Amino acid sequence: MSRRLDGKVALVTGGTTGIGAGAVKRLAAEGATVWFTGSNEAAAKAVCDESGATFRTHRVQDEAGWTALMAEIRREHGRLDIAFANAGMEAGDASVEDIALDDWNAIVGVNQTGVMLTIQHAIRAMRDNPDGPTGSIIVNSSMNALRAMGNFVAYSVTKAAVVALAKSSAVHCGNRGYRIRVNAILPGVVETDLIRGVIERAPDPAVARSQFENMAPMKRMARVEEVTGLVAFLASDEAAFISGGEYVIDGATTAGTMGV
Repeated sequence: MSRRLDGKVALVTGGTTGIGAGAVKRLAAEGATVWFTGSNEAAAKAVCDESGATFRTHRVQDEAGWTALMAEIRREHGRLDIAFANAGMEAGDASVEDIALDDWNAIVGVNQTGVMLTIQHAIRAMRDNPDGPTGSIIVNSSMNALRAMGNFVAYSVTKAAVVALAKSSAVHCGNRGYRIRVNAILPGVVETDLIRGVIERAPDPAVARSQFENMAPMKRMARVEEVTGLVAFLASDEAAFISGGEYVIDGATTAGTMGV
């Protein structure tokens, strides 16, 4: 593992499980000092034990909590270099005809407003870095930003919205003269513990696994470390001129039709 993130301070939201936990471990392994947030304290302890990262309980849609969190990171380290806006949810989602307004608002609150607050507070912290306004912000969107699901309307809409949010934020930072980059990643199906649980609980796990794997022309799911490798690259100085981008990592799922 390279140490290309030595000396950098990183924040990961939703870092207790899945891609978020993988990102905490990957950024730490590449040399970053990592803080992460979430609400699952038991899962967070395991991530801390493995990575040496610092955990704080916080929900991304909690605007008031952002001020204290960022103040603590600044007080401890004097800077913020990387922010991975990873936290997201889909619980309660349904079709546009069936979704309840409370469920819509809850998903928008985490997936869209929470990402906006992550970017907003990251920029405010990064612009005060000792070496000037510099840093990298990565937004975790989804391939469903490009191919919406009929039965997950709020998830699909919010994941599309945060791609535009990343682009708008990138243009804003460039126009202000900040060396702060903002990019979005759009993963396909990733074999996380959550997905493995869905497969194991299916009436026929072999069929369920095959359905997930065959969504991509590459005939498999992404591995967490493949997604977090992209995050680490975008966080590094190797990506110093990359901003406003959207990076699909879905095994060609959204590249075109598979044919007959």
